[in-house]
Amino acid sequence: MDWIPFNKPYLTGNELSYVQDAVREGKISSNGKYTQLCQNFFQKRYKFGKCFLTTSCTDALEMATLLISIKPGDEVILPSYTFVSTANAFALRGAKLIFVDSRKDHPGIDEDKIEDLITNKTKVIVPVHYGGVACDMDKIMALAAKYQLIVVEDAAHAIDSFYIGKDGVKKALGSIGHFATFSFHETKNITSGEGGMLVINDSQYLNRAEIIWEKGTNRSSLFRQEVKKYEWLDLGSSYAPSEILAAFLWAQLENLQDIQKVRLNHWNTYYEKFENWAFEKKINLPIQLQYTTRNGHMFYLVLKSENQRQKIIDRLKEKNILAVFHYLSLHKSPFFNSKHDGRILPEADRYSENLLRLPFYYTLSKNEIQHITEIVKTQF
Repeated sequence: MDWIPFNKPYLTGNELSYVQDAVREGKISSNGKYTQLCQNFFQKRYKFGKCFLTTSCTDALEMATLLISIKPGDEVILPSYTFVSTANAFALRGAKLIFVDSRKDHPGIDEDKIEDLITNKTKVIVPVHYGGVACDMDKIMALAAKYQLIVVEDAAHAIDSFYIGKDGVKKALGSIGHFATFSFHETKNITSGEGGMLVINDSQYLNRAEIIWEKGTNRSSLFRQEVKKYEWLDLGSSYAPSEILAAFLWAQLENLQDIQKVRLNHWNTYYEKFENWAFEKKINLPIQLQYTTRNGHMFYLVLKSENQRQKIIDRLKEKNILAVFHYLSLHKSPFFNSKHDGRILPEADRYSENLLRLPFYYTLSKNEIQHITEIVKTQF
């Protein structure tokens, strides 16, 4: 069988024609037709607040930190088992990072361990919806209300995934916190190669958001002829992506329903082929929490040891299949280890050592999934 990569970006067919259209229109810098199409799509389909496309999810997170005026000494509560960008955005502004352990049944933040870490210096909680599986947002939003905190949903994995609250209302991930950030990196369900988005669900931040998005200036107001001068008004940066990236993304969004259907079928195929075997071998599969939907972002196994994981990675590689581990606990990272408060976070470490991500992309075939699962099973 041919080489099976871990990821293969999917092209719907219209990406290049839309990019060519943007070039022909002579508007390829930012905030043109395709940017507006994408932003309006998300606002309408998922009932998000105001959306701002960004050049990455990292930029979206950094933009959020500027909007909420994070300053040195502010404390930010976030999971240790996450990508470094989640932490970096706040560290760059001088915040103190307070890492939380993962749940025993899922790599996401342990919601029951948050409250004990809140102090009078705490300003933000950053739940990360790992693998597109929702954190318990009822618990998190209740804590935010109780202690007057801001919630920034890191929804990098969570496009088209939903949370079902205690009231039975189904809400898109990214529509619940004060802010949310998304990624359109090539490994995500919907991609523009690199790209991201900031969602602002609290209207008090809207006016300033546009200024920060436009390098701290009133450029957008000038183009709307609302002001006569182009001025520097605030801190900001070059967060808005080019129309070329937005045009590429629009081709993906037009095919979102088909992409999601295929990816969910892949997820279900993996699960069905592993379910009985995993139960017998005591290997953990992705959990299916009743208050969250799935979005087919990834499929993983939580194995019994790091050594066992490496043996499977090596065996798959011998068969021309690339499987990978994921995050390493940030509280133990070379950069942060000396700054950590000493708390042991055993579940985050367990996922760091034992979690294995399997190939997952649109054009992956059922035969290839069957081949992958058979090879994994032969290692036990």
